[in-house]
Amino acid sequence: MRSAFFLLSHSMKRVRSLVLTMSFLVAGFQILLTLVAKSIEKANAFEEMSHVVPDFLRQLMGPSFVALMSFRGIVCVGYFHIAVMGSLVGLMIALATEPAAEIESGFTDLVLSRPLARHWVITRTLALILLCTGFSVFLMMLGTWAGLYWLAPKGAEWPAPGLIRSLALNLGLLMLCWGGVTAAVSAACRRRSVAGSVASLVTLAAYLLDYLARVWEPAQSVAWLSPFRYYSPLDRILGAQIPGRHLWVLVSVAVAGFALAYIVFARRDL
Repeated sequence: MRSAFFLLSHSMKRVRSLVLTMSFLVAGFQILLTLVAKSIEKANAFEEMSHVVPDFLRQLMGPSFVALMSFRGIVCVGYFHIAVMGSLVGLMIALATEPAAEIESGFTDLVLSRPLARHWVITRTLALILLCTGFSVFLMMLGTWAGLYWLAPKGAEWPAPGLIRSLALNLGLLMLCWGGVTAAVSAACRRRSVAGSVASLVTLAAYLLDYLARVWEPAQSVAWLSPFRYYSPLDRILGAQIPGRHLWVLVSVAVAGFALAYIVFARRDL
């Protein structure tokens, strides 16, 4: 057990700069979004902005467009902006490819020369992803509330605490989902570059499939294959509850990914 904790501690030290930088960036972005929303609110420019947007784009976004053109909507943008979402999913891919990186460098041979079972390598990766996901999402929520308390103008409609928590939960589960998928890929690869490339391509394909299904009806028949289909923050901002089934799908994919990683890593040649 002591060796397992040493392995986790070693991994945390290696990734701490990346995780801290990424987490503080998304937290800072939330504060800046509040500042942007404050400026627009004080200028009464939300209505003017809505007129500038082309009609086809308003029709494409539907009711969510109205929800976004508000103080509350701008503050919540960070929880579904493609740059933030892509960066955090990319962070999960970087963390979950640790097993492949350690095999490539020969570190795994050194670790397993000690009395340490193979499964601890994957357990370490699981613990690392859980800790880093929780920390990043928590800091993002903290940035949201700090921005609101410091910068929100009087009379502005704040996002409800339940809304922020549910958006953060949905984002966190999406991160865990892709962490599990990447862990399964990493457990079968000998090079980190290969594992990261495969996981990134699968993620991109899944995102494009979900995007296509939202604008092209024939693609909806296979849209269920994309985990992004079960990430629906805009619906939550509109007031709808996130379906419990969507959350369970993300959890199930994460669990299945890590279970497969355990099996593959236990049986593979190092």
